[in-house]
Amino acid sequence: MANNAKSLRVFLTLSLVAAAFVGILVLAAGNYGNVVEALIWAGVTFIVVLVAIATMALSVKDENNDPTKPKLK
Repeated sequence: MANNAKSLRVFLTLSLVAAAFVGILVLAAGNYGNVVEALIWAGVTFIVVLVAIATMALSVKDENNDPTKPKLK
């Protein structure tokens, strides 16, 4: 349970950082006048990055092997 909450926090943090970066970039490119457009781009970036990270996390298989036993026999 703690691992799932930790990974969710990491996913949201990475998405928020990417969204803030894109939002600031769009805002600066528009000479700080297109606030609504910057918020739209930031929101779209947040959703796209969150879905991409979650999809990549689903593709990784968890290993429940005993660390004292060798993987190959």
